[in-house]
Amino acid sequence: MILVTGGTGLVGAHLLFTLVNNNQKVRAIYRNERKFSNVKSVFSCYTNDVDALFNKIEWVEANILDIPTLSEAFINVTYVYHCAAFVSFEPNKYDVLKKTNIEGTANVVNLALQYNIKKLCYVSSIATLGDELNNKPITEATIYNPESDNSVYAITKYGGEMEVWRATQEGLNAVIVNPGLILGPGIWRYGTGNFFKRAQKGISHITSGTVGIVSVNDVVAVMIQLMERNITDERFILVAENWTYKKLLQTLAKSVNGKVPKTMAKPWLLNLAWRFDWVFSKITGKRRHLTKHLVESLTTETYYSSDKIKEAINYEFTSVSETISKIGAIYLKQA
Repeated sequence: MILVTGGTGLVGAHLLFTLVNNNQKVRAIYRNERKFSNVKSVFSCYTNDVDALFNKIEWVEANILDIPTLSEAFINVTYVYHCAAFVSFEPNKYDVLKKTNIEGTANVVNLALQYNIKKLCYVSSIATLGDELNNKPITEATIYNPESDNSVYAITKYGGEMEVWRATQEGLNAVIVNPGLILGPGIWRYGTGNFFKRAQKGISHITSGTVGIVSVNDVVAVMIQLMERNITDERFILVAENWTYKKLLQTLAKSVNGKVPKTMAKPWLLNLAWRFDWVFSKITGKRRHLTKHLVESLTTETYYSSDKIKEAINYEFTSVSETISKIGAIYLKQA
C-alpha cells in the first residue's frame, strides 16, 4: 500500500493519477471533501474515466497535524510520498507554515519510523538551497545559509528537510526532491495553474529575474523512479530549464492567446509596490500579493543544475516550451 499526503494539490493529484493508472494500491489523506474537485479536474486533463480512477483511491480523512487520525492512515502502508505543504511568502503566515511544513513533516517521518515504512519521498523546494556567486548554477551541494534573509517559506521547508534527514539517521530510507516552479494543468483557481488564467486576461508587466521551471509530470515521474530504485538518503534538484521571467510570461500569454506583455517593471517600482501592498493588507486584512522576498525573486538572476538526477536515473526532462504549450491547450479546452 502506498500512502500519499497532499493528494488534493497539484503534485499530489498528478502522482495519484499516475499511480492508480498503473494499478498501484493507493491511499491518500484529505482534510476537506471540497478539494476532491481538484483531483478530478486534474484527472480530467488526461482521461475520460475520471470517476473510475478516482474511486480506486482509498481516501482517509486525516490531518498531518493530528497524530491519531494520521496514525490510522499508516496502517499496512509500505511506501510514503509526502507532498503536503503550506505555500506562502507572507511573513504573518509563519506560524501556520511552521506547524504544517515542520511539525507536520516531523509527524509523518515519525510515523514512518514507527510503522517500518520501506521508503519515503519528501517534496521540498529549491527555496531551501543556498546561493552561488557570479551566477554559478546552484547544485545539491550548495549550502543553505540560515543567516541569509530567507523567506518564511524557505525557512519552514528547510526545517521540514531537517526532520527528514533526522529520520534517516534513525533508520528511515528517504529521498528528497527539490523542484523549481512546477507547471501543470487542472487546478486553475490558484497556484501556477492560475498563471494561465491571468495570462489569458492579460499580464501588464514583465520582470528582470530568472526562474527554474519543471513540468509536474516530470516531478512525478522522477519521484516514482527514485522510490523504485536503490537510491536513498539523497536529494535531487528538479529543474528542466532556467528561463527569464520575460520569456515565461510571454510564452504563457501566447499559449492561451493572451496579450503578450512587453513592459519591464522597474525594480524601484516593485519595491514600492510591495510596501503599498503591505499597508493595504494591514488596513483591509486581505492577503498580500507581493512581499519583499517575492520581489527579490522576480528581479534576481538565479540558475539551477539538474545534472545529478539526470546522471542518477538517466532522465530527460520535458522542454518548458512543450510543457507550457500543452497546459495552455488544456486550459483553453477546459475554460
